[in-house]
Amino acid sequence: MLRPDLPTNTKAIASWCFYDWANSAFTTLVVTFIYSAYFADAFADDPGRGAALWSRGIMISAFLIAVLAPIAGAMSDRGDRWRYLVGCTAVCVIMSVALTFVRPSQPNAVLLALSFFIVANVAFELGMVFYNAFLPTIVTADRIGRVSGYGWGLGYAGGLGALLVALLILVPEVPLFGISTVDGFNLRATNLLAAGWFLVFSFPALIFLKDDQATRQPLSIGKAFTDLATTFRCLRRYREVCIFLLARLFYNDGLVTIFAFGGIYAVGTFGFTFEELVLFGIVINVGAGVGSFALGFFDDKIGSKTTIQISIVALVAATTLAAVAQGRMLFWASSMLLGIFVGPNQSASRSLMARFVPKTHESEFFGLFAFSGKVTSFMGPALFGVLSDAYSQRVGVMSVLLFFVIGGVLLWWVDEQSGIVAADQ
Repeated sequence: MLRPDLPTNTKAIASWCFYDWANSAFTTLVVTFIYSAYFADAFADDPGRGAALWSRGIMISAFLIAVLAPIAGAMSDRGDRWRYLVGCTAVCVIMSVALTFVRPSQPNAVLLALSFFIVANVAFELGMVFYNAFLPTIVTADRIGRVSGYGWGLGYAGGLGALLVALLILVPEVPLFGISTVDGFNLRATNLLAAGWFLVFSFPALIFLKDDQATRQPLSIGKAFTDLATTFRCLRRYREVCIFLLARLFYNDGLVTIFAFGGIYAVGTFGFTFEELVLFGIVINVGAGVGSFALGFFDDKIGSKTTIQISIVALVAATTLAAVAQGRMLFWASSMLLGIFVGPNQSASRSLMARFVPKTHESEFFGLFAFSGKVTSFMGPALFGVLSDAYSQRVGVMSVLLFFVIGGVLLWWVDEQSGIVAADQ
């Protein structure tokens, strides 16, 4: 529940937003653009096979996140979500470093690389459960949309910064500072950059985001499971939350697939070099950052639901253009459109959930929020991988439309005002 009388804590709000800047290096460099494309290119005989292998890592991590996120949310509402945020951040950083040193030519390279990636990705997403749960505790009701937008906007700006550093130092054919290119070490070293970026820039959040001491209770895993079961039973009282989470289950599946295979598609279908891939990522991040900042204000004015609906229509158009594009010009145009609206979609989804969250159950409900984003998120990557392996990556991209359309139709039935009223009761 949002508290209209919540005192403004500028340091907490700023550091919360800045955590998005910090963690964006992992999603940008590892999940979406550089390492995922490198893995598909270097760890398999052809891009289609590489995409299928990468999809398995995405699928397994999504399954684990779906299982663990609601439990993590229930635990943190009884304990100290700040400590859990610190722990998840540390695990993600350590596993990203380990991923750097897996050479494609070594024994069991695929297994090792995917194992390190899965652990890092699970830690990252569980950390987001605790991070998102701070939002309704630090911001007033009339600013929830714009603050969420600030966070996403800074996140894309951080991703842009990390890409620029990679472009200048690691990606060129002759990297700076004598960094080796043997076995693609310069490209694998983008994992080191992601880890260092995440570690250093997360410090403000880890210093200034604190839980209310009065709300802490002795941690009991058994009680956490009991609370989780109670939360699921109580969901029947929150009809709008149920419909929203069901809708997000589908349209977020489309986003997960785009994030996981955007770079792979650019390299495999349009022959992007890794330098061009970084420029591709820069363009998308600039558009996403601008979109997140700009539409954050519209979120507060026209409502989160309407903002999400507008973004879904734009994402359908962008995905269609990317799938049918025969030349790079149209593909670039689709990418720019995608970038502008992917940020607002995520930001408005988070702010809508924050408006629907009942007081003292922030982490539990954001655990369910993460659950809805991951419980079926193996479907998009799995379908993309199967279709890419059997037909082409273009056919795989077309499958994403199905998830956007179903999610958009379900979202139509959400009554945003009724959900806000229910959270206050």
